[in-house]
Amino acid sequence: MLIQKLRLQRGWSQQQLADLSGLSVRTIQRLEQGQVASTESLKSLAAVFEIDFSTLQEPDMHTLTATATPSGFNADEALVFAQVRKLKGFYLHLAQYGLTLALLLAINLWKHPQYLWVRWVALGWGIGVLFHGLRVFQSFSPFGAAWEKREIEKRLGRKI
Repeated sequence: MLIQKLRLQRGWSQQQLADLSGLSVRTIQRLEQGQVASTESLKSLAAVFEIDFSTLQEPDMHTLTATATPSGFNADEALVFAQVRKLKGFYLHLAQYGLTLALLLAINLWKHPQYLWVRWVALGWGIGVLFHGLRVFQSFSPFGAAWEKREIEKRLGRKI
């Protein structure tokens, strides 16, 4: 969405944009997800970004593509946006893993210190976090971009 692109170009957080525009953070989030904005909200954002109000009013600015990439981005920006979203997901997953295991370890040591059942949770979930990280960082991807390129070239009959 154009609003998100303009915000990111200026290096502002959603909270900063909300403070500058007088809107709530939730409103900023909804607008960046492509929901329809009120005229007052668009006027406020146009004033903050110092752009013409009609620029934010264009109908295609309220739609998202099938991959949930904002329509205001070009192809390179869309790829980077998707990669950053995957990276954020991995870091959130890793944080959930660490915090949950710390809590479960405390409960385990408090209730049954003679048997560490939490190690099985750590092992199972840890394997999931490991594969998530490998997929995000593309350390191990037998069917990744390089494989796709080789297969496309092969099927098109081009030399690799």
